[in-house]
Amino acid sequence: MKEKILLHACCAVCMAYPIEYLKENYEPVVFFCNPNIYPEEEYLRRRNELIKYCEQKNYKYILDDYEPEKWYAYIEGLEKEPEKGLRCNKCFEYRLNKAAQKATELGINVFTTTLSVSPHKISKNIFIAGNNAANIFGIKFLEFDFKKQNGFLKTMQISKENNFYRQQYCGCEYSIRKNTEQIL
Repeated sequence: MKEKILLHACCAVCMAYPIEYLKENYEPVVFFCNPNIYPEEEYLRRRNELIKYCEQKNYKYILDDYEPEKWYAYIEGLEKEPEKGLRCNKCFEYRLNKAAQKATELGINVFTTTLSVSPHKISKNIFIAGNNAANIFGIKFLEFDFKKQNGFLKTMQISKENNFYRQQYCGCEYSIRKNTEQIL
């Protein structure tokens, strides 16, 4: 029997390759915890796409409550930070602490996140947040840079094959772009 791993996922697109990779050695349980996503309609679109894919593939998943007011309070004072700055690090910290807490509640001893699949994120900062959360909750964070070894390309191929909705910005209202650059 494979060890369970809690996989924090931000969307179906980013989850597509990491879950395939992880299921070779683990039994993944997907955790959708993204109170940063703005507006609520966008949150629901991403959540529903993830649910649809998980149910289609028979992946176990858990949805966290959508409580953006708690996220806004957590990142207060960092609203004007640039992308890849302190606000993003604080956002990683918030969501990965919630993931570590959920893993602990479920008796799962290891967790990771799909966030590292994006070339628009600094994996080192994600790993710092994940390891800090793991230390707080006494579990293990699996550091894996999912964008390596063509991971980003693989996740894009899977999402294209499944006709996933692909968002135009990371998630929070501060990351919305007025141009057409696609950011995961």
